[in-house]
Amino acid sequence: MSQIADAARSTQVRRAAIASTIGTAIEWYDFFLYGTVAALAFPYLFFPKSDVYVGTLQSFTTYALGFAARPIGAAIFGHYGDRLGRKATLIITLGLMGVSSAIIGILPTYTSIGLWAPILLTVLRMLQGIGVGGEWGGSVLLSMEWGNQRRRGLMASWPQMGVPLGLVLSSGTVALFIAISGPGFLTWGWRIPFLLSLVLVAIGLFIRLRVMETPYFQKVVEERKVIAVPVVEVIRRHPKEIVLSALIRMAEQAPFYIFISFVLSYGKTTLGFGEGFLTLATTTAGILSLFTIPFFGHLSDVVGRKNMYMAGAVLVLLYAFPYFGLLDTRIPALVFLAIIVSMIPHDALYGPQAAFIAEHFPTNLRYSGASIGYQLASVVAGGPAPLIATWLLHTYGTGYSISVYIVVNAVITIIATAMMRERAKVEIDKELPV
Repeated sequence: MSQIADAARSTQVRRAAIASTIGTAIEWYDFFLYGTVAALAFPYLFFPKSDVYVGTLQSFTTYALGFAARPIGAAIFGHYGDRLGRKATLIITLGLMGVSSAIIGILPTYTSIGLWAPILLTVLRMLQGIGVGGEWGGSVLLSMEWGNQRRRGLMASWPQMGVPLGLVLSSGTVALFIAISGPGFLTWGWRIPFLLSLVLVAIGLFIRLRVMETPYFQKVVEERKVIAVPVVEVIRRHPKEIVLSALIRMAEQAPFYIFISFVLSYGKTTLGFGEGFLTLATTTAGILSLFTIPFFGHLSDVVGRKNMYMAGAVLVLLYAFPYFGLLDTRIPALVFLAIIVSMIPHDALYGPQAAFIAEHFPTNLRYSGASIGYQLASVVAGGPAPLIATWLLHTYGTGYSISVYIVVNAVITIIATAMMRERAKVEIDKELPV
């Protein structure tokens, strides 16, 4: 390859990493924004006829529906991502997510339109889920397939950083408008962060339009290996890999939405802390993840994907009881510490996760296979987690019941990880059948 070609490739690698990270951050800003406001405001705005417990359950139910829609998005956009390319699909998912979020920002509440308010909120939440369901696979592949194949763990971890970036943006924006609007947060302050989505989407689209299609997908097109119905084909050829991809996420996803979303409700209603303190803690946790996610992604390139992932699952298991022990002290410094430290065991899983999953599928089925496997966990782990945690707390009256739930998820992940193959050093376009 010539020096000019090398320079051009280096530019595309940087653009792909940046476009994947920024675009994913915007998608997750919208997704986490909903979760934050669902914990702090939606029970009062869209379910006011219910008591606090029922209203919180109803609010988290609409939250969970967004997760249920994610495998649908994975199937839809996985199909087009493996047929038309990663870049075009990612532009569509970003637009869908941004528009859905902006409409939430102007949605009338229950007092204005009655039952239509929670119905429309649910529909918009499901559109968000479809958008983010198609986003993850494309953003990971855009970065991983352009990057150095000996550093796939690190390259695939860049779009994973979109999660803490989105968390920092959403939590920080909510905290800012809580401070600015004060008592007016429940009337108008909560709307502004949703409306800001349109500005962020415009920035994301500008960045993504400057990235070329990945060389791996271009090779599939040139060799005429594009599959007519990739979703059906990947389910037929790789059912084990899809199921295991979902199960290895149990220790990562279910605890994450307890650590980041449920803790806002728990901290406010059970522990008595203010919204500002709690959102500051989750924002700080997100900032820490900006460093720990790429670190663990890089470490997986050194020690192997399975070793790193197994260690992360064990860390989640070990932290389950100390986490609620620290929270239940009600000492602000220890509560703050519990929330921040929770990201370390999570990120030990999340850093290597994208490469670990994507490496198990051939290039012409990778968008569909990785996306479906990844997003199936949303139905059984991420979406139900705040609901299950709320029910466990209400039923048993102690956060330690939720610790048991976290341990169960960690054990499932440990077993599933043991059944996965180590592919960190294998060429992703040669070993698997295409």
